Formats: sequence, C-alpha cells, structure tokens
Amino acid sequence: MASTASEIIAFLVSISGWVLVSSTLPTDYWKVSTIDGTVITTATFWANLWKTCVTDSTGVSNCKDFPSMLALDGYIQACRGLMIAAVSLGFFGAIFALFGMKCTKVGGSDKAKAKIACLAGIVFILSGLCSMTGCSLYANKITKEFFDPYFVEQKYELGAALFIGWAGASLCIIGGVIFCFSISENNKTPRMGYTYNGPTSVMSSRTKYHGGEGDFKTTNSSKQFDKNAYV
Repeated sequence: MASTASEIIAFLVSISGWVLVSSTLPTDYWKVSTIDGTVITTATFWANLWKTCVTDSTGVSNCKDFPSMLALDGYIQACRGLMIAAVSLGFFGAIFALFGMKCTKVGGSDKAKAKIACLAGIVFILSGLCSMTGCSLYANKITKEFFDPYFVEQKYELGAALFIGWAGASLCIIGGVIFCFSISENNKTPRMGYTYNGPTSVMSSRTKYHGGEGDFKTTNSSKQFDKNAYV
C-alpha cells in the first residue's frame, strides 16, 4: 500500500515537472532587458530560443525570428536540443510510468511492473537533467555577458522561463528518484510463508494402518487372557 501511494505521488510530481518543462519552450521571456525613462519604461527587450523582440511603452511588440539555424550561436542550438530532448524523455517516462504503476491493470506481473516503474524513474531523471543543463547553459551565457565589462552590446537579465525550467527539472528529478526507490519497497514487501510437510506415501499410511490393527489385536488378546484367568 505504501509503495502504491509513493508511485502515485511520484507520477504526479513527475508529470507536473514535465508540464513545466514543456511550457518553457514557447515562453517568451528567457532573457529580458529594459530601458527606463524618467517616468515610464520606454522599451523592453526580450528573447527566447526562437526569436528576439522589443516592446515599446504602448505595448506594441516588434519581433524578429532567428534567420537560420546554422547561423545561430552554439549555446542556443545546444539549449534547443536539450529542451526538446527533455520534453521527449518526459513523454516516454509518463508512458512507462502508466505501465509500471501498481494501480494500473497493464504491464504484467508485479515484478515486471516494478522494473518498468524503475525505468520510468530513470527516464524522468534524464529529462530533468537535460532541462537543468539547458537552462543553466543559457543562464551562464547571460550572466557572463552581464558581468563582462568589455561587453558593449545590450545586456540582459534572467527571464521567467529559466526559473520555470529549473522548477520543472527539479520536480522531474524528485519524481524519478521516488520511482526508483519504489522498486526497493516492492522487494521488501513480506510474503506469506507456508510450511511444506512433504508428500504422504502409501507405505507410511499402510504401516500406520497395520500398526493400528496390531494394537487392536493385542488389546483383544489381553482382554481374552483376562477372561480366561478367572476360569
């Protein structure tokens, strides 16, 4: 019962993390920068893995998609690959988890379901590591440019998408670890013990029968001897 509850908790945590990781791909604010005027913010610059935009004080946004994938910076290509890999691994991890959980009717025996649940945990951990690596790589590039005194171009700060990605990656890793520990709980589940007395042979039953008959005869003879003793 405890392992079933832990698997349900692990599934909910992992799915929540996977949803958060998936939501970071279309999110706009991976990095953001503002130009402040005397009264209001005059412009907001922001970018994600697919485009870079600027929003003026009236709320109008002008965006420019990255022209070519081959002309992109290496860290953006790496982040794209890592985030797509994280989403794909989380999808397959969810499928494995549905087959490996005890509360479902598919997946085979309990031993096979425990192995599938452990595999789902490993896949979720890999998904979380991919997302964590992608977000950290992007954040490292932003912070390096921000604190570089010789960098004269527009400096950006960390956007909301990075924090969402880190939170989702942490949930995926936590859920995957719980899935992996659930297999050890299944191995520790006590089993009912039965005592095996061995098969009863025909000879032993016959011996018992003849032994009982011999005792019966001995008892009758002793009774007859007692009766003759008084004659």
